Amino acid sequence: MSSILLNILAIVLYLSFLQHSGEIDLQVQGAKSDKGVVRILIFDSKKGYPDQVQLAVRSFSVPLSERKCKIKISGLKPGKYSIAVFHDEDENGSINTNPFGYPIEKYGFSNNAKAYFGPPDYEKTVFELKDNRKAIVINLR
Repeated sequence: MSSILLNILAIVLYLSFLQHSGEIDLQVQGAKSDKGVVRILIFDSKKGYPDQVQLAVRSFSVPLSERKCKIKISGLKPGKYSIAVFHDEDENGSINTNPFGYPIEKYGFSNNAKAYFGPPDYEKTVFELKDNRKAIVINLR
């Protein structure tokens, strides 16, 4: 009897989790070529933003097709998030820069926030994910 109750409780908790999670339909476009992958980092706080993979809540490497990529990201709790992406053409895991530190691989951020002499402020890239699906398009620069 207690085994049946535990199973029912587990199912209810699982269904509750599914109801309270959001999904992002992310499209990244504007790559120079289909070579390499797009690296995607999702943050739920300033800590680690924009490039510390170990502090991101989720990270992905997605292949390109026709100079863009699409990914469905599910299982995120409702809340505020920020996305940072870059086109890792040589697949070395980091964004390549010129001698002055300016990126030579294309990059972008949620809200298509612009970068001036460094990444945009975290607050400019933040969006809210509720208990539903959100479509986001990031244009690489």
